Amino acid sequence: MAHTADHDEHLPAIPVIDLQRWRDGDPSVAATVDDALRTVGFVMLAGHGVDQGLIDGTRSAGYAFFHGPDEAKASVAVTPDAYRGWVGSGTQSNAATYGIETLPDLKESYIVGPTAPADVELSPAGEQWFLPNRWPAAPADLRTWTERYHAAMAGLAEEVLTLFAEALGLEADALTSFCATPTSSINLNWYPSHTVTPSAPVGQFRVGPHTDFGTITLLDREPGAGGLQVQRLDGEWVDAPWVPGTFTVNIGDLMSHWTNGRWRSTRHRVLPPPIDVPSEELLSLVFFHGADHDAVVVPFDVGGSGVVDRSPVLAGEYVAAKVAALAVD
Repeated sequence: MAHTADHDEHLPAIPVIDLQRWRDGDPSVAATVDDALRTVGFVMLAGHGVDQGLIDGTRSAGYAFFHGPDEAKASVAVTPDAYRGWVGSGTQSNAATYGIETLPDLKESYIVGPTAPADVELSPAGEQWFLPNRWPAAPADLRTWTERYHAAMAGLAEEVLTLFAEALGLEADALTSFCATPTSSINLNWYPSHTVTPSAPVGQFRVGPHTDFGTITLLDREPGAGGLQVQRLDGEWVDAPWVPGTFTVNIGDLMSHWTNGRWRSTRHRVLPPPIDVPSEELLSLVFFHGADHDAVVVPFDVGGSGVVDRSPVLAGEYVAAKVAALAVD
């Protein structure tokens, strides 16, 4: 049976679900998922089987990269033609993708995408999702760790989507069939400490309020005072629980669309660097799962009402527009 993480009394409980129990045939897991994603849009995923050593090694390599010289990071910076590599602090605004005006995000990111499938001929629109990654000279093991982590997350995401299909009362492959050539990516997000960014305006978020764009997000994060918050239905913000050994999982806009709005793509943010804990830095490993770039997201009638009131959306086109909106002019 799932249990719930500590939560604000006005925020629906974020349950800790055990993926292994679902693998073993426990039907209550799917029911818990449906309830949680209808109300809060998040679950904490235990029993996933991902090796902790892989998580720790990837995070350690990420810290080594971000602690390196700016010139080295700039040598692998993203370009207007390729959303791969390093993103400097203050150059993006997640809130802008949601129509909210805030200061730019106070974080650095390193973005790794999937490799092009050898057996699939891609259209020009599809090629943008499988461009070469930009690997730094140091740390030398960053590529190995991130490629291994991407592979592990891709496999886990496929399982989670199968579980989600069951939670929606659909066929097992109802969601994964649209993800044969997924456009997933990893963001290593580094949130520098207040000591590193002492001149940042008070209240500048590490990540501004936003919803995620795609299907699901698998997040491994560190606990901290300047961490993740989610927005309640009444508009108030509360801290998301941190449970050791779990991934924080939330759905994106396309998944909510697939469910005809039954499941919530919940707005969330990452708090500013805490002044009272000036040395706190955090590094999150974020896996954004994406459907096939040419997948047409047609809402399912998951409620059984026979009423589907949302129009189809082209997955790649929607996500590309959101990514473009991140850039600060």
